[in-house]
Amino acid sequence: MKKSKISIVVPCYNEEESLPIFYKRINQVSKKMKMVDFEFLFIDDGSIDQTLNQIQEMRKKDPRVRYISFSRNFGKEAGMFAGLEYSTGDYVAIMDADLQDPPEMIEKMYEEITTLEYDCIALRTNSHVGYSFFRKIFTKCWYLLISKISSMQQIPGARDFRLMKRKMVDAILSMREYNRYSKGIFSFVGFHTKWIEYEAPERIAGKTKWNFWKLFRYAIEGIVSFSTAPLIFSAFVGVLFCFFAFIAILFIIIKTLLWGDPVGGWPSLACIIMFVSGIQLLFMGIIGMYLSKIYMEIKNRPHYIVKETEKDLEIKSC
Repeated sequence: MKKSKISIVVPCYNEEESLPIFYKRINQVSKKMKMVDFEFLFIDDGSIDQTLNQIQEMRKKDPRVRYISFSRNFGKEAGMFAGLEYSTGDYVAIMDADLQDPPEMIEKMYEEITTLEYDCIALRTNSHVGYSFFRKIFTKCWYLLISKISSMQQIPGARDFRLMKRKMVDAILSMREYNRYSKGIFSFVGFHTKWIEYEAPERIAGKTKWNFWKLFRYAIEGIVSFSTAPLIFSAFVGVLFCFFAFIAILFIIIKTLLWGDPVGGWPSLACIIMFVSGIQLLFMGIIGMYLSKIYMEIKNRPHYIVKETEKDLEIKSC
């Protein structure tokens, strides 16, 4: 009987400190799970440290290690997409190399996805270890907002760490959009998902690559990709302002007929003009964001550019 195969997809960006520890632990897990075969697919997202060299050394010692090295930093979304494209397993897991996604969970996830009727086993956490107070508030508000304005189910504390069957992976890969928000895509493709709550540990080494600005941009990406609510809100506010303007015109006409039109009120008029202009520029910016996404999609640029894979390493070694 042919063994099932699990592909472990690990996007990496400057993870030289974490990789040896991660590989040791995931290798221990694979030794315990003798009923399945493994492949470890590392995605080097244009790292500028020794990440790629360490992956190459792993490959020389372990043929199960595969890798893709990008020509530059394309971002984690591109890394996950590339990993899913290159994976060959019957089941595919996405994990971070910083060990906030414990490799030991793979055994439990595999047991549940094979014995229960689930297409995906995903993890969520509410611990937010290492988050600042401000970031915790931002995260909570973000999930509250996206759940209100999007038709997609957004699970608070959802991690990218999940184990999926091949049919779900193929469905995700069929969505070729350039502007990717994977948490929304996972929800959009559907399939039966079981959520497991766990306490996320601190990073084993290195520093997080997600600063507040990157998180903010990612949040905007999620809103624009899976909701048109900002556009509807813009139109609603526009109608509301037109209504107020109409009432103001009637008030001025009646006031002029009854009491005349003394000159005055220039400071308040200037404030009103600046306020309305600011609102207009804000909503023009919102429309511009949607147009920019359309612009990028029309260009049809590749999600990533591959500089090297394990096959190139084998050619060099010959």
